[in-house]
Amino acid sequence: MIIGGGHNGLVAAAYLAKQGWHVLVLERRRVLGGAAATEEVFSGFRVNTGAGDAGLFLPQIVTDLQLQNYGLEFIESPVVALALQPDGPPLTLWRHPERAAEEIARFSEADARRYPAFLSETTRYARILDSMRTLAPPSLPKYRYGELLSWLPAGINLRRLGKRQMMAFLRMLPMPVTDFLDEWFETPLLKAALGFSGVAGSMQGPRASGSAFMFLYHAQGGREGIFRASCFVRGGSGNLSDAIASAARQHGAEICVGSGVAQILVDGDRAAGVVLEDGRQMAGRVVISGTDPRHTFFDLVGPAHLEVRFVREVKNIKFSGSTARVNLALSGLPDFAGLARTIGRDALAALLSGHILLCPHLDVLERAYDDAKYGRFSNRPCLDILIPTILDASLAPPDHHLMSIDVRYAPYHLKEGDWEVQREALGNRVVETLEVYAPNIRKLILHRQVLTPLDYECQYGLPEGSIFHGQMGLDQLFIMRPVPGYARYRSPIENLYLCGSGAHPGGGVTGAPGYNAARAVLNDAKVT
Repeated sequence: MIIGGGHNGLVAAAYLAKQGWHVLVLERRRVLGGAAATEEVFSGFRVNTGAGDAGLFLPQIVTDLQLQNYGLEFIESPVVALALQPDGPPLTLWRHPERAAEEIARFSEADARRYPAFLSETTRYARILDSMRTLAPPSLPKYRYGELLSWLPAGINLRRLGKRQMMAFLRMLPMPVTDFLDEWFETPLLKAALGFSGVAGSMQGPRASGSAFMFLYHAQGGREGIFRASCFVRGGSGNLSDAIASAARQHGAEICVGSGVAQILVDGDRAAGVVLEDGRQMAGRVVISGTDPRHTFFDLVGPAHLEVRFVREVKNIKFSGSTARVNLALSGLPDFAGLARTIGRDALAALLSGHILLCPHLDVLERAYDDAKYGRFSNRPCLDILIPTILDASLAPPDHHLMSIDVRYAPYHLKEGDWEVQREALGNRVVETLEVYAPNIRKLILHRQVLTPLDYECQYGLPEGSIFHGQMGLDQLFIMRPVPGYARYRSPIENLYLCGSGAHPGGGVTGAPGYNAARAVLNDAKVT
């Protein structure tokens, strides 16, 4: 029995059903996918209301579940990121590293020479992290030696870096991404384009410790020469979730939407089933929760069934949501930086097909964080923009476009007013910022949706709007996720497991927590 039809819950369901288990998935909403869903928000427009980029998704899951047979198709943009500035030329970081270096040379010959070595080093480091995504962390401080054996290949890969590179890797993990990039480059726009992913989904600025780790985290699974793993799903991110659901159903899983869970039944010290919001009780010998740890243990299980120490540790999990989303339905393609006049509409479309970053300097990003730290969104927000209809016209009516804008930063806790009052003010601020770069944007807007951190909590089950089910600082990763001693997907309640982003390795559309949780369930079943 799996609580939540997000992509991780569906992955766990598919793997368990494939092994012959009778699996029931219970999803509160009418749409599958959770934060990886695609919905018709505006008539004729299919909008990614959560994640728009699926570059972190585990290729092994695609292969194991044969997801191509269920309509899954990935699309890649020739551009990883287009970095714009209000008073200067844009910087295009092409997927092809040599072409990207040629572009960087327009700003700095020294940076262009260093760029290939930078990609080579960070790719090696990202592969070390990548090899750990499907490993269950040992349950320190108490552990069994068998728990360490699976980590031996990752340790060998780390040693193969050599002593100097191994120390450089370990030194990098706690660094601020600003300091790390300052050691490589001199061009502010280049450092902003690279460092932006180091704060994605976090209530941290680029000068925060551990933001260099988050930069590496978003490079996992990327090809050689790509600083950020990035690809998109034809038909929208919801098609990824739908393909996983189809694979699960093919193997016999039952998936029920509109079936919210109100309580996890506990018999003694064992999970025995669930109570639905409509009062129905369902028995199950194993319960797997795809919701965040705090909701799972405090709202569904109840503190009365848990030890005081464990309750305290769960209570101390930091969520600190910081993401808002503005979705725009457009009657045409925006003319960013007047590029259409100089390179033509077709060439402009190619440039705009990846991530469009409105963040000219990491200091601007840091100042936006300063605003959020004191409970307000910035007068000068930094934006991560996708126009998915350039690569996939099926998402909108002919000759129309969608624009999805992630806003850095939007604090869950506002100092003045609340999000119901401030929602449209944020939307207006975003449009005003867009106008600086694309003066024709306002006349193209047909419809607008503003999703605040409060919306993500209430509608999508993301606590405090935390898209990762918990802040991904170094104090809440690996053996510390979700809390020390319980990083192996199991819980103090026997037969209750976690499969959401609050478990190792963390957030993003990876499928890894669901994959790992299913293996934990299957391994425990063999033992018993």
